[in-house]
Amino acid sequence: MKKLTFSVLCFISLTLSAQGSNKKEEAVAQSTNNIHQSVQIETDRIFDKLVNIRREFHENPELAGYEKQTQERIKQYLLDLGLEVKTGGYGYSVVGILKGDQKGKKIVWRSDMDALPNDYPDPEVFKSKIKGIQHGCGHDIHMAVGLGIAEVLSKNKKSLKGTVYFIFQPEEETFKGAKEMLDKGLLSIINPDEIYGLHVTAIPVGQIMVKPNEMFAYQKKIRIQLKNGLSEDETKGLTKKISNFLYRIQPEAKPWELQSIIDSKIGLANPDTIFKDYLFMDGKFTAYSKNNESFFETYLYETNSSNLDKIIPGVQKIIEDNGYKDKLLSVSFVQGNPTVINDEKLTKSATEILQNLYGKNTIAIDYGQVPFFNDDFSYFQQKIAGVYFFLGGSNFEKGVIAMNHSPNFQVDEESIRTGVRSFSSLLIERLNRN
Repeated sequence: MKKLTFSVLCFISLTLSAQGSNKKEEAVAQSTNNIHQSVQIETDRIFDKLVNIRREFHENPELAGYEKQTQERIKQYLLDLGLEVKTGGYGYSVVGILKGDQKGKKIVWRSDMDALPNDYPDPEVFKSKIKGIQHGCGHDIHMAVGLGIAEVLSKNKKSLKGTVYFIFQPEEETFKGAKEMLDKGLLSIINPDEIYGLHVTAIPVGQIMVKPNEMFAYQKKIRIQLKNGLSEDETKGLTKKISNFLYRIQPEAKPWELQSIIDSKIGLANPDTIFKDYLFMDGKFTAYSKNNESFFETYLYETNSSNLDKIIPGVQKIIEDNGYKDKLLSVSFVQGNPTVINDEKLTKSATEILQNLYGKNTIAIDYGQVPFFNDDFSYFQQKIAGVYFFLGGSNFEKGVIAMNHSPNFQVDEESIRTGVRSFSSLLIERLNRN
């Protein structure tokens, strides 16, 4: 037997090492593929059940602060899956806890629960049984997706490195529930690393939309307080000048026309969208008098946070420059909730994960900010790095348009399948990465 030289031995050693490394990588890749195949199979298996529970929620809607039956249904569903369940933190909230077989990160999936006070036409056969109350914003879909993710992940518990908390949050429509849950000590119980959530909306079913940073415009209610004494003509002239100052849009754009968010040329998915770099008022000023003082109020929508501090001084200057300095009592923001701001790093990671697993067309990049709407998910994001997604609910061929808070609001229930499959996979991947 010929004696091998030292260099040949080194070459053989490196070759074997590389072959072992490649086999290990192939095994990891195969394991990953198996997990996500399991996710898809399980999602399909429970889909009809999730549709049924969504319809149950739709038929039995409950307003913010009254989600008692909804809480009981969610609680029992999670208990049947074997999750630890906590209630009593705030209102009718539910927290389901799923611990993976291995230690790791702690991630939250949040779903909101409450319905709307309205009596709009509802095209569904399974209409609300409660007069004047509807799930006209899609929270019934959100709860079905949340329960579906919980079930899929519970079936893949052995593959999870860490813990998933499923927060079912009451009172989103009143912008109260998230803040109250935090104020009542939620984070002392769960202490998560990341948080995720979604909202079904009018983009096409099968599509998910997301962007880093602000998803919505900043909403502020401004109040101008003057001493009485302005004539009708003076009031009209002054408010017109202020209105002109509070108006910045792209040429020919009308960002208040929400139906345009799905337009291929000017909608959210187009880099040239009209839903960016704007400031406008929600209609005209509301005027009223009290105790010999005049008040003018309106809601503003601004996309750029750096411009917010310029608004009040700018309005004050217009009033003073027009000779009403002695009548000016105050200009102030009297209402303004925080807006949803997605963590840049997590948004990039989530986008790459979903595109790699389910194709580039699964994720549409959002280039704008939606006015009028907002979500108290923003309070969670002030404490926890997180990402908020839009989930497509419209099916234009079927005439299904998921325009929230609108008459004939309807959602293609295939969105449930998309949500459960995609976000189950996302949470698994995020848990299993250091």
